[in-house]
Amino acid sequence: MKKYSVLFAVVALVLASLACQTVLGGGTNFEVPDIQPMPELPEEAEDSEVIPTVPPVTTDDSGGDVTIGGQSEFPVTSDAFNVITTPDLVTFQTNMSTDDVLKFYRDEFAGQGYEEDASMAITFGKTFTLAFNGHSSGKVIYVVGADAGDGSLYVTITLG
Repeated sequence: MKKYSVLFAVVALVLASLACQTVLGGGTNFEVPDIQPMPELPEEAEDSEVIPTVPPVTTDDSGGDVTIGGQSEFPVTSDAFNVITTPDLVTFQTNMSTDDVLKFYRDEFAGQGYEEDASMAITFGKTFTLAFNGHSSGKVIYVVGADAGDGSLYVTITLG
């Protein structure tokens, strides 16, 4: 009986492997990208650590409010800082309490005609999730918050 179990397992693995190759496109028809060698470092830099840089981030003089990536359609609290936006997402920190943030978004999105999906509402200490239906894309707007550990909250709003 054990012989049949081992044989069955081998056949199942072979079939799974063939199925994966079929789904993923077969196997050997791929192009190898042209990989360029890294440029040589100047002699004085060889002993020092090279740290990759990112494009500079603009900050204002009032304390470091940051906007990266453009405008978002989603509202943020009046005290928002470390703001990062894209068309479908905004994330920031706030010093408002969890209850005040929940009230803010419930009022804001209800005022814009969105309907809260109460079955998705979760609040646990300073962590929360809200979901709103009615966006023109047909997607759900999620508002998620978590304790930042310094008295502030991280808040992320996205379409999902």
